[in-house]
Amino acid sequence: MTIILSTLNARYTHASLGLRYLQANMGDLQSQTEIMEFVIGGKTTEFAERLLAKNPQIIGFGVYIWNVEETARLVALIKRVAPHIKIILGGPEVSFETTEQTIVKDADFVITGWGEVTLPDLCRQILNGPQPLMKIHVGVQAKLDDLQLPYSLYTDDDIKNRTLYVEASRGCPFKCEFCLSALDKTAWPFELERFLAEMETLYQRGARLFKFVDRTFNLNIKTSLRIMQFFLDKIAAHPDDPVFAHFEVVPDHLPEALKDGIKAFPAGSLQFEIGIQSFNPEVQTLVSRKQNNEKAAENIRWLVENSHAHMHVDLIAGLPGETVASFGVGFDQLYALKPHEIQFGILKRLRGTPIIRHTAEFAMVYDPFPPYTILANRDIDFTTMQRLVRFARYWDLVANSGRFANTLPVLLGDAPFANFMAFADWLYASTDATHRIALDRLAKMVALWLQTQGMSAVAAGALLESDYAGKQHKPKAATETVAPSRQAQHLHA
Repeated sequence: MTIILSTLNARYTHASLGLRYLQANMGDLQSQTEIMEFVIGGKTTEFAERLLAKNPQIIGFGVYIWNVEETARLVALIKRVAPHIKIILGGPEVSFETTEQTIVKDADFVITGWGEVTLPDLCRQILNGPQPLMKIHVGVQAKLDDLQLPYSLYTDDDIKNRTLYVEASRGCPFKCEFCLSALDKTAWPFELERFLAEMETLYQRGARLFKFVDRTFNLNIKTSLRIMQFFLDKIAAHPDDPVFAHFEVVPDHLPEALKDGIKAFPAGSLQFEIGIQSFNPEVQTLVSRKQNNEKAAENIRWLVENSHAHMHVDLIAGLPGETVASFGVGFDQLYALKPHEIQFGILKRLRGTPIIRHTAEFAMVYDPFPPYTILANRDIDFTTMQRLVRFARYWDLVANSGRFANTLPVLLGDAPFANFMAFADWLYASTDATHRIALDRLAKMVALWLQTQGMSAVAAGALLESDYAGKQHKPKAATETVAPSRQAQHLHA
């Protein structure tokens, strides 16, 4: 095979939409181009062996924040054992601050930004001459109507076993400084009938799980309604053959027409990812985020009370100007709205994002290694930021897992953020762990924490046993004791 397009996905179930777009637009080179996907955490030598077994002349790698370190090792290895192979890099991680990166130094060429037009042109130059003189090539942004859509390149195995990523539009009109979409000038829609025809083909091939990567699905309500109607028609025609659709929506833009469509979806068929990020107006202004907080809260409340949509709502800790206290107020405000999951994220400095302009004023200190998580800032020191990191991890285990549905409200009481922070501090001091905590052990620890807060062992045990998690461990667990770890004294000082 002459050209291989490759990337390291975060999980096997993630099928790379970007690689499929590139292959679909290779033109006369498409028959000479093959996709090879791997999963992070594997052996670099095995990845290299499998790639080199195809005897390619060109390998293109999609580079992202989650795979850049492993891809850098893979590129370095290939260039040592097969230096004649031309390596082309693309993707958001190498599209900004490009020249300072080690992976770029080892590669032959880099395409920044869009790749569907520039990659095949660059490959033709490499294969046929004249040889390209420049290492870094700025990707040409194609008109969406000129792009070949990639969905036929999802294999039957992809459809059966993996999440299918689709997009009805690209770009974003908003300028939130922590997001790479802040660099977009607007959002560009694909021609709707053409897109829906592709979705119909996927559906007929057996696809039932569709994850939209559009940044603002509900920006154009007419388009949103047409797409939702596509799925509603499938559900109505085959109610015993469920379809699931995931959309990212703007929280303060939910007109009545869209609400009517949302209400029509049965349970288990619709999921929304809603970015709140912060309820603090001063912080929103600092990071150029335009959001009507009152309307956003009203819409989330309506969705909880009037629809079957499953909701993931995002908050970000560590934004400039956001103190622990103000973040806690926002967290409590969001929890009171009762979304199904609160995705508690820690700010990351994505390459190219305008958030860097606040570095000096707010003393923003980031991890120099991916995913470039914030370590401290003017208002939150390193130790406190680590406490927030642990809060986020334990929140996933206890709250977002759904395994402690009856126990969680008792644990949180009338001060959700403060009470869960106290629990998180205690849990870390008692276990010295944030990962690999078995469910039965976690259930025991929750029961023990409730006892430290004044609940009887019998009541704590009964409460835990009423939950899924409680059914996984023996009732006597609620009466066990745990010796404090070395962190206990420090954390409670």
